[in-house]
Amino acid sequence: MTVRSIEDLLRETRLFADLAPRHLETIAGCAVTAGFEQGAHVFREGGAADTFYVIRSGTVALETHVPGRGPVRLVTLHEGDVLGWSWLFPPFRWHLDALALEPVRAVAFDGVCLRRKSEEDHDLGYELMRRFAEVIVSRLQATRLQLLDVYRHDG
Repeated sequence: MTVRSIEDLLRETRLFADLAPRHLETIAGCAVTAGFEQGAHVFREGGAADTFYVIRSGTVALETHVPGRGPVRLVTLHEGDVLGWSWLFPPFRWHLDALALEPVRAVAFDGVCLRRKSEEDHDLGYELMRRFAEVIVSRLQATRLQLLDVYRHDG
């Protein structure tokens, strides 16, 4: 088994694949590997959002609680997907639950560290915001389609 550095893992992700080496090194300095067992919550709605993840393996469901109905799955994330963007925006709180549907391996990024580094290097901050804007738009579109499907089956 080959041990790879965080930088190597980041180069393999869609989010960071073409990032400038100096920015990749900075981001890697704010990252560690992480794992979650099946059934574990990666984060819970209302909790402090100070981390985001890139999933290396496994599956994570993003869910919200609907009164009278219980948890409703909005989207399922897989290898290569980004998990979490609430670390970018005050009040830095999670808006959904993230549940590991199977064992998950991920790279975990310290959002506080990255916000500080982005303040020091606005080029890095721009790159992160640009990349996360793409993730957010894509996720919102996927959620919209999921909600349309839910309402189509309820009626």
